[in-house]
Amino acid sequence: MGFKICEDEYFDQKRETYVMDSFEFTGGEILENVMVEFMTFGTPKYDGNVITNAIVYCHGSLGNFTSVKKIFPLNYENAPFDESKYFFISISALGSPGSCSPSSTGMKNNFPSYTIEDVANFQKQFLAEKFGIDHVLGIIGNSMGGFVALTSAILYPDFAEFIMPGVSSYKVAGHDYILSKFVNEIIVSDENYEKGILNDSIKRTIKLASLAEFNFGISKEALRATPNDELSQNFEEFGDESLFMDVYDIKYCNEACMNYDVENDLDKIKSKTFIISCSQDPHFPPELDGIPMSEMIKDSQIVIMDSLLGHLCFNELENIADELKAFMKDFEV
Repeated sequence: MGFKICEDEYFDQKRETYVMDSFEFTGGEILENVMVEFMTFGTPKYDGNVITNAIVYCHGSLGNFTSVKKIFPLNYENAPFDESKYFFISISALGSPGSCSPSSTGMKNNFPSYTIEDVANFQKQFLAEKFGIDHVLGIIGNSMGGFVALTSAILYPDFAEFIMPGVSSYKVAGHDYILSKFVNEIIVSDENYEKGILNDSIKRTIKLASLAEFNFGISKEALRATPNDELSQNFEEFGDESLFMDVYDIKYCNEACMNYDVENDLDKIKSKTFIISCSQDPHFPPELDGIPMSEMIKDSQIVIMDSLLGHLCFNELENIADELKAFMKDFEV
């Protein structure tokens, strides 16, 4: 699917919102008038009034519904995600600013702490209320979105026929856990965080917290091949982009990911599972994450990409189009 108009205009046209009457967190807190930001595309197919070919796309941490563009190169006719065969729903997750979040509610650090389980439940409740969907064909998720796909399949084993977690894992541990703790330490070290004061100090804190993540995007090989002056410029631009983010959204999302661990529940997954790993992923290298996960999940398969984009390799999914097409053949409706 090629854009005939610019991306911003396309997504502005596709953006929709829905308000759920309430949502209850696993901690017991209840929020009312809960906003959900989403978009749909493709071709819904029905059994009576029930959509039978829905595929949900779950974005990475602090992304939004527009992250579904990663699969756009593969939704033409007879491609793995042919939009004439499937109906795609992409949601801005709980905690992301387009949906219910610390920033969008104005609650800041009074927002209820949430978990990946809450993110999965938020998504499932929305699908039931808005579309009357209590069963989906599949769930595709990159990075944190993979956490959501796996958690959904564990909590609700009959919910999705397949899940496709990419550049993701069954737990946050080791260097990723320490990175998350480091980001938290940067944020809470600013006294203005607890006071809820958004000033220049907080802006600097947001930038520093974001820059801690810089090394974990593209591959080490790509970073090493970049001249230092260009790398410095990229580093600065990466930090400046974070100034459009909210410190409370960052902190809450970071904590939800930091506490994610479903290792002991992987045997509950009944969905057919297609794991996408990347050899050059600095976050979740295949030998520590994708491969062990594939060995613990029944009826799963794994493909390991080579991509200098590293953790961002979902932007090159066309490189595994044949493997994706072979997997999706079982789910054509």
